[in-house]
Amino acid sequence: MRTDPPRTQAQRSALVAAAAALATTAVLALPQPAGAADTSPVGFGAGTTGGGSATAVTVSTLDAFKAAVTGGTAKVVRVNGLISLSGQVDIGSNTTVLGVGSSSGFTGGGLRLKKVTNVVVRNLNISKPLKPADGIEVQASTKVWIDHNSFSADRDHDKDYYDGLLDINHASDYVTVSWNTFKDHFKGSLVGHSDNNASEDTGHLRVTYHHNLFSNVYSRIPSLRFGTGHFYDNYVVGAETAVHSRMGAQMLVENNVFRSTPVAVTTSRDSDVDGYANLTGNDLGGAATEVSQVGTFTTPPYSYTAEPASAVVASVTSGAGAGKL
Repeated sequence: MRTDPPRTQAQRSALVAAAAALATTAVLALPQPAGAADTSPVGFGAGTTGGGSATAVTVSTLDAFKAAVTGGTAKVVRVNGLISLSGQVDIGSNTTVLGVGSSSGFTGGGLRLKKVTNVVVRNLNISKPLKPADGIEVQASTKVWIDHNSFSADRDHDKDYYDGLLDINHASDYVTVSWNTFKDHFKGSLVGHSDNNASEDTGHLRVTYHHNLFSNVYSRIPSLRFGTGHFYDNYVVGAETAVHSRMGAQMLVENNVFRSTPVAVTTSRDSDVDGYANLTGNDLGGAATEVSQVGTFTTPPYSYTAEPASAVVASVTSGAGAGKL
C-alpha cells in the first residue's frame, strides 16, 4: 500500500481554503428557490416599489385610510383591523398598502387603482366585494404588485351578486399577482374587460400570475383578452374552466397543478376570436385542454425560477395568502 508523505501546515491550509471556496461557489451557483417572502416582485411587475422606504402610517378606520392613500407622494399605509367598505377606495400612485397581521383588510367593497403607477398591495384580506365593486380593480395603471392577499366571497348567491375578486383592465400593464389565495367565488380574475376594447388594450395587459391558490373559483383563472400572460406555479382546485385565453391573447401556462377541474386551459370559448396558449410542465390531474391555437409566447422577458409542478401544492398551500409574510 502506498503511503503519501504527510502534508505540511501550509498545504493543509491551502486545501481547507480551496474546499471553502468550492463550497461557496456551489452555494452561489444554485438557483434561488421560490420563496413566500419575496421582497420585490418577479415577473412583468418587476421594479414596482410602491411607497418604498417612506415612513409607515397605521390606520384602522375608513376615513383615515382614504386620507392616507390619496395623492402621488411616496407612502406606506398599514391597515390594522377589518374595515367595511361600500364601493371602492381609490389608491394614489407610489403607494404601499400593507395589512397588519393575518386578519386585516376590507369587506363588502374593494380598492381601485385608476390611472396610477407604482402601487404595492400586500397581506390584506379582501372579501365579498358587492357588485359593481371588484375586490381590487386595476384600471389604466402600470407597475403593480399584488402579493400575499386572501381574496374570498361565497357561492351562495348568483354569479353576479359579487363582482370580480381581481380585475385588470383598460390597458393596464406590467402587473405581478403572486402568492395570493382566491376562494369561493364565481368570477376570479378578469384581464381585459371587453371584446370591443382592442384599440386600447392591444400591446398592453402584460401580467404574471405565480404561486397563487384558486380554490372553488368557478372560472376566470384568469380570463385574458388581447394581452400577454405568464401563469406559472399556481394551484387550481375545484374550477369549472381555469385559464382562458381569448381575443388574440398570448398565454404561457407553466408548471401548474389542476385538480377537480374539467377544463384546465381553453382558447376557444365565449369570444368571436380565439386566443393562444403554450403549455409546459403542468400537472393537469385529468383535466382537459382546449387549445385551438398554440402561441408564440414561450420565453418571458425577465428572470424567474419556476418550481416543478411536483413541488407546487406544498409550496402554495404553505406560503400563499395573508399572514404568510
